[in-house]
Amino acid sequence: MIARFAALLLALLLCTGARNPILVPEISQHEIQVRQGFTGADLLLFGAILTPEGARAAGDYDIVVLLEGPARSIVVREKRKVAGIWVNADSTEFRSAPSFYALASSRPVAALVDGKTAAIYEMGLKWLQLSPVGVIDPVEQKRFSDGLVDLMRRQALYQENENAVKISGQVLYQARISLPSSVLTGTYTAETFAVRDGRVVASAISRVTVRKEGFERLVAYNAERNGFLYGLFAVIVSISMGWIAGRLFALV
Repeated sequence: MIARFAALLLALLLCTGARNPILVPEISQHEIQVRQGFTGADLLLFGAILTPEGARAAGDYDIVVLLEGPARSIVVREKRKVAGIWVNADSTEFRSAPSFYALASSRPVAALVDGKTAAIYEMGLKWLQLSPVGVIDPVEQKRFSDGLVDLMRRQALYQENENAVKISGQVLYQARISLPSSVLTGTYTAETFAVRDGRVVASAISRVTVRKEGFERLVAYNAERNGFLYGLFAVIVSISMGWIAGRLFALV
């Protein structure tokens, strides 16, 4: 890890050109294995702000880090109380919503860029571009979008951590982002932005892979590829557990 990061820094010494700084990002783990008893993971996202020649970039920069999980289609259903019973009412399907979203910044985003720039780069939950399937009233869309964001925040799948990026000597930066145990498998994209005077002047991307290993991987593979056998196995396990529980209670 350290050797690879040092090699990237060394490569910058051979670069020439643009005035804007270059970001050299790195992540503490490029692969997270989900096994039995997985309780989540803490990622350290760090790097350097340098000139193309490899020197300290002149001026002061702020850093914004976005970590997004695989996008997926999500149906949001509204609960409504009818005759004292909570039932499903209206619903909306979002075509593509990140399964995980986390923002970390050196200062509040509102103090770094204007709303237009924040919307372009989706800097913050307020600016997430959640596209509904079909035509929907803008007011209804906002209500369901807010509901989805609130639900994901309560599950720690959507996070905003302003003032969480630490910058040392205007050269090195670091931020920590926690992944809960309920994260989906797939490729996660970490995008880092250098901001100065209200403008994004540099960006860089790195990736993290979350995948199942061991028994969990076997179960997931068969659930996707061998649906009939997986269902049959699940039924057998359920019947067996019920029979064993019945025998144990009979002995008490």
